Amino acid sequence: MFDVTDIAKGVAEGNFLLLAKTISQIENKVEGADVYLTKLVPKAIPIIGITGPPGAGKSTLIAGLVGEWIAAGKKVAVLSVDPSSPFHKGAILGDRIRMKDWYLHPQVFIRSLASRGHLGGLNSSMIELTTLLQSVGFDQIIVETVGVGQSEVEVASLADTTVVVLVPEAGDDVQMMKSGLMEVADVFVVNKSDRPDAQTFTNHIRQMMMENGVSEDLVKVVATVASQGLGINDLMQAIDAHQIANNALGNYKKIIFTKAIQLIVAHKMQQVDLKKLEQDIETATINEGFNIFSFTQNYF
Repeated sequence: MFDVTDIAKGVAEGNFLLLAKTISQIENKVEGADVYLTKLVPKAIPIIGITGPPGAGKSTLIAGLVGEWIAAGKKVAVLSVDPSSPFHKGAILGDRIRMKDWYLHPQVFIRSLASRGHLGGLNSSMIELTTLLQSVGFDQIIVETVGVGQSEVEVASLADTTVVVLVPEAGDDVQMMKSGLMEVADVFVVNKSDRPDAQTFTNHIRQMMMENGVSEDLVKVVATVASQGLGINDLMQAIDAHQIANNALGNYKKIIFTKAIQLIVAHKMQQVDLKKLEQDIETATINEGFNIFSFTQNYF
């Protein structure tokens, strides 16, 4: 695998070839990847998670944020998780479809990743990949989830700031999501806020926050029209404010704790032969007194 110093040199020069190849190696868990990851020295670069239902305008919003950061001279990395193709298991949507104005820019690295059936709207190697990006010279890192609904709450365990993007016509969907997706937001974005009933919808979100005892001093609600670049600065300020508060409260330690649990569980699962497990279940369930708790203790 490629030396981190060489990857960082390429990133500084706007050449992302080594980075892209290394990401593929980590995703495919090539031999030596585990040892390679133990040598990474990541910097404290915040990870911003962008989540929300399909069609909310997440990619357009990200393109607006990228434009502002590029204007400020920053290096930006975007990982966009797409649904997997049932044929080749790769991402259905590609880099050129998403954020087309930025994919060749020397200050922007955009990578589409396949979810590969992983639940939670992310990719199973996301902790490893974001840590790599934190180690090679980026100033801003964005993770955009698949956009599958309530299961996207996993992004909150990875991101330092979770931005939930909604649109006015979401209406009843918000009521259904409030016990899951609605509760993981650090910033709510009401995108396409030039549409009818946008203010009513925004007030509805604020009302739900009040009912859950969440102050807007802690969780901001930002109105945007991403396609026109409206509200992007307000969103950036809300993200910055949350990250300052996060640092003051030491919340980054909670995220590290959650990541550690996920990595330990993933490592333990790699030690389980899933084909054998399936065969053992088929044999065990023949018995009338089958008990799943007794059965699984054999794997502890």
